[in-house]
Amino acid sequence: MWRGPHPPILVPMSDTPVKQQSTAAFYGQAVASFAVAMIATAVGIYNLQADAWVRAFLAVAVLYLVTSAFTLAKIIRDRQEVGQLVSRVDQARLDKLLSEHDPFEKLG
Repeated sequence: MWRGPHPPILVPMSDTPVKQQSTAAFYGQAVASFAVAMIATAVGIYNLQADAWVRAFLAVAVLYLVTSAFTLAKIIRDRQEVGQLVSRVDQARLDKLLSEHDPFEKLG
C-alpha cells in the first residue's frame, strides 16, 4: 500500500464578509433624517431672536459639529474594516496550519 503525503484538508475560510452593505431603505432613512435635522437647525438659527453674529457663530458651530461627526464616523468605520481584514488573515493562517497538520504523524 502506498503511503505518500496526505492530500490537503480543505477548511473553508471565515464566512464573515469584509464589506457589509446596508439596504436602500436604511440609506434613504439616514439621508432623510440628516436633511431634516440640518434644515430644522438652519431654520431655528435663522429665526433666533439674537444678533447676526450670534446666529453666524451658531451656524459655524453646527457646521463644525457635522464635519467632525462625519470624520469620526469614517475613522470608526475604517478601524472596523481593518480589524475585520486582520481577523480574516489570522483565520486564513490558522486554517492553513490546521490543514497541514497531521495528527497521526509519528513524533520524532
